[in-house]
Amino acid sequence: MMKLSRLLQLTIGLLLALLVAPAVVRAGSSNSLMDISEDGKLLACSNRDSGTVSVVELGSNKVLREIQVGKKPEGVTFIGDSHQLAVAVYGDDELVIVDADSGTTRATIEVFDEPYGVVSSADGQHLYVTLDYPGELLDVDVATASVVASLKIGTFLRGVAIAPNGAELLVVEYYSARVHKVMIADWQKVDQWDGTRADNLGRQIIYHPLREKAYLPHIRSQIKAAHGLGSIFPYVAVIDTPAGEGTRRKRFPMDSFLNNLVTASPWEVAITPDGKQFLVVFSSTNDMFVCDVVDDDYREIDYRARLQLGNNPRAVRISPDGARFYVYNALDFNVVAYDSQSLQPLATIAVTENPLGEEMLRGKRLFYSALQPMVGRRWISCSSCHPDGDADGRTWQNPEGLRNTQSFAGMSWTHPIHWSADRDEVQDFEHTIRGQLMQGRGLIAGAVNAQLGKPNLGLSADLDALAAYSNSHKFSISPYSKGGLSDAARRGREVFLDEKVGCASCHNGPFYTDSVPRPALEIVRHNVGTGEVDPSEKMEHAYDTPTLLGLYRTAPYLHHGISKTLLDVLTTGNPNDQHGTTSHLRKRQLDDLVEFLKGLPYEDPEPEARRRGLQQVLK
Repeated sequence: MMKLSRLLQLTIGLLLALLVAPAVVRAGSSNSLMDISEDGKLLACSNRDSGTVSVVELGSNKVLREIQVGKKPEGVTFIGDSHQLAVAVYGDDELVIVDADSGTTRATIEVFDEPYGVVSSADGQHLYVTLDYPGELLDVDVATASVVASLKIGTFLRGVAIAPNGAELLVVEYYSARVHKVMIADWQKVDQWDGTRADNLGRQIIYHPLREKAYLPHIRSQIKAAHGLGSIFPYVAVIDTPAGEGTRRKRFPMDSFLNNLVTASPWEVAITPDGKQFLVVFSSTNDMFVCDVVDDDYREIDYRARLQLGNNPRAVRISPDGARFYVYNALDFNVVAYDSQSLQPLATIAVTENPLGEEMLRGKRLFYSALQPMVGRRWISCSSCHPDGDADGRTWQNPEGLRNTQSFAGMSWTHPIHWSADRDEVQDFEHTIRGQLMQGRGLIAGAVNAQLGKPNLGLSADLDALAAYSNSHKFSISPYSKGGLSDAARRGREVFLDEKVGCASCHNGPFYTDSVPRPALEIVRHNVGTGEVDPSEKMEHAYDTPTLLGLYRTAPYLHHGISKTLLDVLTTGNPNDQHGTTSHLRKRQLDDLVEFLKGLPYEDPEPEARRRGLQQVLK
């Protein structure tokens, strides 16, 4: 019955594709933070910081309503030709379906973890959703509001697009920008396009409306470069979607188009309905390139114009008739309408109020900025390696040695900062801003105090705002313990707490770490036998104890990223029992211990931290 249903769906999709004129953009065909209804009357915009979706009437450019949907909404799509909306609520692990005309919630569909991208079939009967973790593609039946099929593809899926013929999907891995093709009829992966080992942070993909091409914005992370001049590059990859041999993926550096003007953090792209104009927004340099699509299978994209946008543009969408395009400036909380021919702004639409407060907003803008005073050469921002406070899945060759990027979650409770514990306040990153990596003017007027020395707190309102944002990130409950720890995880907790094993001697307290704010002279580091593996290590082989919360999604592990799995940490990454005594553990004990670690956190750690009187750094 499932296969028959899919074949029927495919047949209907193909017939609809033949009936739709090529100059019409269908709603919901590629993932985005915005979408426009097929009749061109409504625009929907997901507001991550507000937890809402705003519905804009495009005739008047007025916000009709702002709908609460949950924590950290990401992808939004109109369903078929209707005014029904589907929203991927990343922080609540839900897909929410709402009526854009009334603002009412029609259905809430629980998923395993972190839904990011969502697109709709042409007939509005199915939604296709990517789960960032654990890397699954879902088929959701709209009528029953239920998941009818899932497919595990790679890891950390974000981008998703449905082909103009309705027969296939492309999905993108976030940390590798690898592209997979899935045939909808038999729900099978049939093709794959790999990038280079350096390709990183692929969030979105779109099909060309007329050519057999797809377009993917991403960055290239050169992990062996220790300065901004050669570490992060902005790219758009062009995919030849038919199966076959040969060069099927070409990569175009966006910083080579306009007299080598550097751009940073390409976030989303869009193509006009006639297939002639290509748009890409850069969230860290706050600009857009307007390009011509070249039908030569070689150049692909020709630069035409540059627009300077608002703060942190994260989305671009084009009206069904191609006459206008819309840009979402995420940290101005507005959508700006432009004329597609003159490229002049037509209207600015405030879609939500600032939910962060002025200081936090200023700090977040600085965090995402690749401009002065933060950055001198425009390639890199704090968000290039820590997007939305997460890790980038990379291990970088830093001047002091290999360093695996860490998440900011819980950082306000787990100072000092860095694997080397060389900074006891976020304000010490003024040294990074002024140094070779970022080459910015800096945020302090005058001299900066030495790291681990006198406080830099209070020397700059901007630097304190950057610290406040950096320290604001919190943990989510592990998807493996939403209903509490499993039996295996409870057994693993007993192994973890066993004094003979010794895990809890360093990984203790509500944040499972002995790294807590204390005077610089009392900083605690441990030699756990990992420093000797890296011949480039320049510092003493002793490291800050990382929190174990959120381990399930932060591979690779250890300061040098040598352990690909949690089991590797306990076995091949610990050959001499210096990192806990684990060599005597049986296979079942190791497996149980891994299940416990995957289940962290199984409760919010902050109430217990406050009960114990632990110190939290807010700035």
